[in-house]
Amino acid sequence: MPVISDPARFNEEELYVDLRTTIGLPVYLKCEGFNFAGSIKLKAATEMVDAAEREGLLRPGSILIESSSGNLGVALSMIAAHRGHRFLCVTDARCNQPTIRLMEALGSQVHVVREPDPRSGLLGARLKYVRALCASDDRYVWLDQHSNQGNWRAHYRTTAPAIAHHFPRLDVLFVGAGTTGTLMGCARWFWQWRRRVRIVAVDSVGSVSFGGAPGRRVIPGLGTSVPPPLLDPSYVDDVVRVEEKDAVQVCRRLAARGFLFGGSTGTVISGASQWLERHGRRGLTAVAIAPDLGERYLDTVYREGWPPDAVRAEPVPELVHLGR
Repeated sequence: MPVISDPARFNEEELYVDLRTTIGLPVYLKCEGFNFAGSIKLKAATEMVDAAEREGLLRPGSILIESSSGNLGVALSMIAAHRGHRFLCVTDARCNQPTIRLMEALGSQVHVVREPDPRSGLLGARLKYVRALCASDDRYVWLDQHSNQGNWRAHYRTTAPAIAHHFPRLDVLFVGAGTTGTLMGCARWFWQWRRRVRIVAVDSVGSVSFGGAPGRRVIPGLGTSVPPPLLDPSYVDDVVRVEEKDAVQVCRRLAARGFLFGGSTGTVISGASQWLERHGRRGLTAVAIAPDLGERYLDTVYREGWPPDAVRAEPVPELVHLGR
């Protein structure tokens, strides 16, 4: 029985859902939402704050600031509350209202950017706002999850070896691509230890992470309008791009079987399904990473008729092959 005094010190690392018995998909889903922050982002947040404190960047009077679509903001809010730091989360209009209220309940300030940058979208506008604040006041300490090496190192230390421990004969790993911290940490670990695991990145249609055309996206978390600085495509074997309507449908299929997951998880599972339809074989061992749970998506993913074009017919998502 765990007994803790720091909310960041609890994270359920060993829970998997066998999707064969729920939606007929031969994939084990690694559930990362069972901690006090509610998502996989707790790992990166802890790693980055620990490093900032260790290096003396966070001092009395400092104000943590970060651009986040939601989950990292919640994780940082929780850590800041426990350790006595002030925190400002810069998010945008796609962030779920329950997520904003949760950050505020933990004592954080939240600034919502509503106008996208003409070239780099809402993410670019968020980053511009953060840079301007940091330039105007040296009390602000920007962790910058988009380029902070602690983002991927957290998953190199924890997520990848945990998966390898439970699945020593793993064949393929499906990982959603946002900042690409989880993707790069896992891919680097399996490459470093010469494990013959195929790394499949799952991205959203409309994201530019792997060179796709920019487009409208409404599910926060995966995908980006700015190329992620952490991404090294040489570690990635395949990329699957998923339409948001398909991610929503997967979430609702799982909910109908009693499993409530977030939009990012729906995207990853949809990508895994598409990849396996083309490349699956008998006896293949596959794991997909579920970044969060679904309670924060009740007003969006689980609301009937959301998004407005969810039922529109779309072309088959593109599969891009990348060499190591």
